[in-house]
Amino acid sequence: MSVLLDVPSLVAKALRKSLTMGYLDATRTETGRLLATLAASRTGTIAECGTGCGVGAAWLRSGAPAGTRVLTAELEGRLARDVRAMFAEDDIDVLHADWTALSSAAPFSLLFLDASSAKTAPRDEVIELVEPGGMIVLDDFTPSGLTSAMRPERLDQLRNDWLSDPRLSSAEVMVAPDTAVVLAVRRR
Repeated sequence: MSVLLDVPSLVAKALRKSLTMGYLDATRTETGRLLATLAASRTGTIAECGTGCGVGAAWLRSGAPAGTRVLTAELEGRLARDVRAMFAEDDIDVLHADWTALSSAAPFSLLFLDASSAKTAPRDEVIELVEPGGMIVLDDFTPSGLTSAMRPERLDQLRNDWLSDPRLSSAEVMVAPDTAVVLAVRRR
């Protein structure tokens, strides 16, 4: 988890909840700032797979324009209930459900894959959840570095599959020296 300094108040609230509950593996501030920036360009519905303590959803809501729906799904019942109560006044819909339940609200203009089960799900299922021109963000990658970039076969298979899918325009974005995200846009 990154520092609490200089983050939107909604994010600070979620980070405090995360610390109180003993979760130290929340969406990092560097990734969160990218999510908020991307969300600022989106309308319609944006979603997150894997709410946790709500840090990722808070970043999305902090960047999203008014009128953009923010939806997040959490499988663990206690977390879903606690985060739903925490966000009761903040225009974030929290589902107590597996990430696949989000399909009933698709298509999304932005989809943040934070849950491991969503990241490793068949790409076809995930890509179908976003509209043409919609964005998919996968986090928690170790930056591939220069050697891997010059030799794609050395990338891990998950990252390589997302970067090479012809239905997507994708890039690995290093958000800190020790972490990267894959940002993929569904081709129109």
